[in-house]
Amino acid sequence: MISTNDVKPGMALNLPDGLYQVVEYQHVKPGKGKAFVRMKLKNLTSGGVVERTFRAGENIPRATIDRRDYQYLFRDDLGFTFMDGETFDQLMLTTEAIGAEASYLAEGATVRLSMFEGKPIGIELPAAVELEVTHTEPAVRGDRVSSATKPVTLSTGLVIHTPLFVDIGDIVKVDTRTGDYITRVS
Repeated sequence: MISTNDVKPGMALNLPDGLYQVVEYQHVKPGKGKAFVRMKLKNLTSGGVVERTFRAGENIPRATIDRRDYQYLFRDDLGFTFMDGETFDQLMLTTEAIGAEASYLAEGATVRLSMFEGKPIGIELPAAVELEVTHTEPAVRGDRVSSATKPVTLSTGLVIHTPLFVDIGDIVKVDTRTGDYITRVS
């Protein structure tokens, strides 16, 4: 248990209706009446954001989230398989549990899994990943109407827009937060 006066953004709370992470925290002292705490909370299982109000000094249950690095091994019909680098234990997550992050997972990549009570609740990717270009249309000289970019398909199936000089077999760096092309890796 932790007092609402000691809560900080980034902390995880185990509330009766789910597991939440504090996004914003505001301690309010109105002119009359008792002080209260207003928090913006992100549900760690569904991703939804809600706003909650608590009395100042009220005790709420704190959750301990274990974050560990895992190596992504492969994908099959059942889901995605990860391996703990220290214990070599393997863990399988379904496609629904991974969500949109699946487009950035290349075999051998290291990701951080968030675990609560031994169960995976989320995946954190690095800020940028390097992926191979598997398909692209040839660039047309003088094509400047489309701001000098073309769509390319990466090894994970993700389609992004890159400059015209990117070709099949090139390795490109992609921002996992926005899905934008960063640079070509030599």
